[in-house]
Order: sequence, then C-alpha cells, then structure tokens
Amino acid sequence: MSGQVSSRHGFIGAWQAQVEAARLHALARRHGPRRGPSSTVSLPRLLMGLVHHFLSGPGTFAEHLTILLGVRRSDSTLAERRAVLPWVLFAELLQACLRPRAQKKKHPQAFWRGWRLLALDGTTFSVSNTPQLTGAFAKAASRRLRAAFAKLNAVVLLEVGLHNPLALALGRHGESEWALALGLLAQLPKGALLLADRLYGCAAALARVQGQCTAVGSHYLIRVRKNLKTRLVQRLPDGSTLLEVAVHDPKKPRQVVQWLRVREVRLRVRRAGHGAEELRLWTSLLEPKSAPALELAQLYAQRWQHELYYREMKVELRGGDLLQSHTPETAAQEVAALVVATALVAQARAAAADGVVPALQVSFVKLLSLVRTLWLTLELGGDLLSARQRKALTARFWTQARVMLTRPRRVPRSCPRVVRQPVRGWPRKTRNQSWQGLLEFQILPAKC
Repeated sequence: MSGQVSSRHGFIGAWQAQVEAARLHALARRHGPRRGPSSTVSLPRLLMGLVHHFLSGPGTFAEHLTILLGVRRSDSTLAERRAVLPWVLFAELLQACLRPRAQKKKHPQAFWRGWRLLALDGTTFSVSNTPQLTGAFAKAASRRLRAAFAKLNAVVLLEVGLHNPLALALGRHGESEWALALGLLAQLPKGALLLADRLYGCAAALARVQGQCTAVGSHYLIRVRKNLKTRLVQRLPDGSTLLEVAVHDPKKPRQVVQWLRVREVRLRVRRAGHGAEELRLWTSLLEPKSAPALELAQLYAQRWQHELYYREMKVELRGGDLLQSHTPETAAQEVAALVVATALVAQARAAAADGVVPALQVSFVKLLSLVRTLWLTLELGGDLLSARQRKALTARFWTQARVMLTRPRRVPRSCPRVVRQPVRGWPRKTRNQSWQGLLEFQILPAKC
C-alpha cells in the first residue's frame, strides 16, 4: 500500500537509509523462514514494523503495522511471532543499523580537533511485574524494602554530537554495567575520542580501553577515582602530568602485569555561589600541544550529553522507563527497537539541521512530533501525492524544524548530588536548592 509509494520520503525511506535491504534479507535467511505463506508478514518487514511501532507513540503493534504496510494482523499473532525471535537476530540488526553519521564539515560540534566525540555510559529500564520478568531480573533493595520494579541494565556507545547510538549491550542475564561496557569496546570506531565517567576510571578498565583504542587508532578521556595510586613520570608545561599506573593480575592482586602510561589533568570546577569540586581526568592524548589541558577539562563536560540522550529515549520517546513487554525476550527486543528508533531520529535531526544549525539545537521533542506527523501523512496519503510533492512536503517539515530550535539556557544550572533518603554516605536532602552561573575551570598541580 502506502509503503511502496512513500518509501523515498516516509518512515520506510528513513529505514532504507538506515539499513541496507541486502543485510536485512541476509538476517532473514539466517534466522527465519525463507518465505512464509502469503498471509504472513516477512521477517524484514516485521522488524521494520516493530521499530515503527515503538517510534509512533500511542497505539498497538497491529494498528501501527496496518498504517505502515496496509496489512491487518491481530496483536496475538504478532506477539507469537515476536516470542520465537532469537536475541542474536536483534544483535545483528543493531550492528547492521548503527554506524557513525557525523560529518566534519556539516557537524563540527561532533568533533574535537579532528577526533569524533563518543561517550560510553549505562542506564536501566524498569520491567513489569510478570512472573517471567521478576524471575529473570532482580529488584534493588533499600532500607524501605525492595524497589517497585526489576531493572534491565543497558549500555550505549553514543556519538555525542548527534545523539546517534553506535552500539548497545543488554544485561539479559544480569550482567553489570561495567561488564557490558567493556564488551562494547570491540565496536569502537577509528579516529574517536571516548568520554566516560569514573565507573570506568580504574586500572583494570583503563587497560582494556587503552588496548582497544591503540588497536583502532582512537583515544580516551576518562574521569578516574581520586584514590588511585600512580608514579610520576614527567610534569608538563600546561599543568598536566605524565603518570604510570599499575595493572594487577585479578587472580594475584599483588602481582603487577602491566604499567600504563597516561596523562593526568587535575582541575577544580567552580560555580558562583557554590563550592568547588576537584576532578581527576586521564587521557591517552599525551602531547599538551595537540591537546591542551584546559581544553580537555572543558571538553569532559560534554559527557553529560549521554544523560540527555537517555532522557530523550526514555522520557520523550518512550514516555517513561517502564517497558511494555511481558517476557525477558520481548523486553530485550523493545530496548533494541528503541535504540534503533533513536538512530532514525538522529538521522532526521541531521537532515533537518542540514549543516545550517547545530544538530542538537534542533529540539528532539518538537522534531519527534513533526516527524511522526510527516511520516503518518506519507504513510496514509502518499499515493495521493506525486514524488515531487512528497519531496517538497518533506523539505517544508525540515524547514519548520529549523525554526523550532531549543533555546540556549541563559546561564548553566546545576543541582546538588544528594538524596531525600540517603543510602550509605550520600548527603541528605533537606531542602530544594540549585545554583546558576558560569563554570570556572582551574588546572591543579599533580599530587604525586
């Protein structure tokens, strides 16, 4: 129906630009029947419809599939199809769909001194209290009994400048964020600068990160823990230092198996009206001329874009972190489909910005509303429009998206890292407060 006539400019066109048809058919040959009966939706179309479903907002899978492809299937039939799909199919789909998209000329904000900016961080999704899910995933415990929902861990490797995901790892068997993240390092592309928080700022993780970065020609900038012991190699003129850190054998903690050479930037971050905080950053960029310490300190703040990406996916796209799936298999499928959906939105965001404005200045929530309207219009009425009219209509939507930009904050704002009911050593929150003002960065001497 509408999928064929509107494929160049609707959702199907975006899907075809995201993943090659040949790779989809190869997936279908490996993981599904070569050709189902005429009444069955083919596996490539089912996968496309599933991503379309989680991208389209309110409605059932069957309803969204009818809008997209003009075929009618019951939700129970589609649920049976999903139940037998293996996770390896979605893992290969992610590899086929996700790839770097930023271009140096069109998206200079996605690069720093020629390096593609990436971030690595984890999040959790809440799952429903069905017997299958509560038996597969654990609920967190606190002083006030267990949490309401069990959690599914996820880690995304993100292209910071476009909020474009490059890889996903899921804790389907209870794996920790740390273990999932280390598994994603194999998908690190060439010419990247990886940003990560202090969860990965230990010698064991850094050895894995540095080994993969060296193998592909990339670098890292990671915040590390304050109590890591090192030995001084050289003090550099920009205030940073070259250090060596010992990597110990996990089975024999006293035995050093490797010494890593890193460059450390110690800095103090201060905001007017708020106390200063000291940070400790390590990087594999060892030359201060090509990577000044102050620029690295300011660059690390872009790691926060990963948190904004998760908010876009879980709150603005999904409507919350509670998944609608009722089994571990379909919950994993849902997260994979959501990640692919964010890649499609990143593609649309880049097309709307078109190098005229920074891609991230195009409002995600406003663009999402426009994209849903555009794609629905082309899916339902694409056969009423000529190819020229569909192209002109799409261009008008992109022009409108460039008008509806995110307004920059007048001054940066932060909130205290406290909780209402503290666990362990967290400060207790007794009243709401926040601070506004520009950040001030000061490079500190090494403490070696």
